[in-house]
Amino acid sequence: MEFPTNLAEVYQRIDQFDPEQYARTRNFITGGVSYLSPYLSRGFITVPQVVKRLKDRGIGLEQAEKFIQELAWREFYTRTWFQKGDAIFEDIRHPQEGIERLGIPRAILEAKTGIKALDTHLATFAETGYLHNHLRMYLAATICNVAKYHWLEPAQWMYYHLLDGDLASNALSWQWCAGTFSNKLYYANQENINRYTGSQQRGTFLDLDYEDLPSQHAPNHLQRSVEAELVFTPPKTEPLVIQSDVPTFIYTHYTLDPTFHEGEAGNRILVLEPSHFAKHPMAPKTIEFILSLAENIPGIQVYYGEYADLNLKGIFRDHPINVHFQGVREVHPSLAPGLQGEFNSFFSFWNKLSRQLS
Repeated sequence: MEFPTNLAEVYQRIDQFDPEQYARTRNFITGGVSYLSPYLSRGFITVPQVVKRLKDRGIGLEQAEKFIQELAWREFYTRTWFQKGDAIFEDIRHPQEGIERLGIPRAILEAKTGIKALDTHLATFAETGYLHNHLRMYLAATICNVAKYHWLEPAQWMYYHLLDGDLASNALSWQWCAGTFSNKLYYANQENINRYTGSQQRGTFLDLDYEDLPSQHAPNHLQRSVEAELVFTPPKTEPLVIQSDVPTFIYTHYTLDPTFHEGEAGNRILVLEPSHFAKHPMAPKTIEFILSLAENIPGIQVYYGEYADLNLKGIFRDHPINVHFQGVREVHPSLAPGLQGEFNSFFSFWNKLSRQLS
């Protein structure tokens, strides 16, 4: 799957998306998924924009409910990030049970898990920057709950390579699978993997009944742990030219909406902070993708440095990544901007949100 970076092509992707086919087939890796996640994660398009374009085609909540529910997961995770801050990078509700090792299995990095459906996609992951959601869950289940690794380092490895890498969605999804953000561990056996990937493999270490998976001893080849090398390469930038008589609009790699104050005179700066990428590195391919999306914003300049060192008060969209920014903070577009409160589970959030949407 290719991910164009031209806004018109992204809008076309939204307009060609069939949410009813998505509801029927989304769990299959060849199913009718939207392929919008890289654009949503980067804030290049917003959830309300997507929903509006569906409504403009006469597609209402009932037809698109399953898809909108998946979009709501994204908002739930972002809300959790706002509320918990960096605590999302720790076991957030329960300590992870049964940890036997840290790091990441060498077999994952070498695409030699022995599960053909996983290895096929692992072999191209660094090149594509994309994995179907079911494949991400299969990997998390295998690494955390079968091979008994702590979730954090594998999650960091996956985030590094993902074009749609969203810190909250990624970390909390791994925690959901590992049982630290849910009430049970997630397992996937070979039968499940075969069903949703089209594989016909048998006789693997996952070819067990579900009641037998928790007691499965970690296969030897998954016990060999390494530390993934996640090297961040800073982007090449030019000195900023800032006009003092106009406002300055600030963008981040999570808030890249070209329609933000569109048409207004002002400086436009994409801020990429070294302190952030030191903790949460991204692959060169992902940075290239981000910079290409930014080209849709006329006159934007790229700044690799700390926001505080700009010594200005910009105008920006609120997001957990920029809670330390000084300036004019505008509400990030969401499905239900007036929805208040802290929600202990997605479904308590969804129940309230769906009533408001109705």
